[in-house]
Amino acid sequence: MFTPILDGQPFPHSVGKMVCVGRNYAEHAKELNNPVPSAPILFIKPTDAAVPVEPAFAIPTDRGAVHHELEIAVLIGQRLQNADESAVVAAIAGVGLGLDLTLRDVQDGLKSKGHPWEIAKAFDGACPLTGFVNATRVQNWQDLNLTLTRNAVLQQQGNSNAMLFSILPLIAYISRIFTLNPGDVIMTGTPAGVGPLAAGDELQLNLQDWLSVSTRVTAAPH
Repeated sequence: MFTPILDGQPFPHSVGKMVCVGRNYAEHAKELNNPVPSAPILFIKPTDAAVPVEPAFAIPTDRGAVHHELEIAVLIGQRLQNADESAVVAAIAGVGLGLDLTLRDVQDGLKSKGHPWEIAKAFDGACPLTGFVNATRVQNWQDLNLTLTRNAVLQQQGNSNAMLFSILPLIAYISRIFTLNPGDVIMTGTPAGVGPLAAGDELQLNLQDWLSVSTRVTAAPH
């Protein structure tokens, strides 16, 4: 079980499920030749997908390409069910970053057969998470900057104002489908620029001026 860190202290709840949003940035949908959705595309990563992103995290090296997908991660602090946006604001404990690691070759094969994505998205260690900062820092959920550099080269840069489905109404929508509990994490979608990782890569993840995290990629044993 992975206990998230909020403002430098252990959160009182372990990470539960991670509800992820696919294709929430139009440019990312286009870069993978996917249609832009008219409603949120949701999938879940289980508890064992969550791992700390620093000081290092491991990727499988025997299942084809592993892509990084940098996302704003929202930590839930109160139970949410059929919530409105005001309840969502009250229930958010923190905001951070996560990597939606994706076995891209595996995913492409699954998609070609019309099969679900879980094998490509929900494997153990598939969601490295940073620490979280208190949600009270957020003045505007529709103006959050995030960047990822790989080996000192900028790979992903985005702002939540480009999301197809904005964070607060998105979480309200999710709560009408899945009850959200303390420790659950919402992965809000990735901007364009996704690409493959390799063991030995050095990454820098940034959210506003609140988080700046350095990490490295290692090879998972197999």
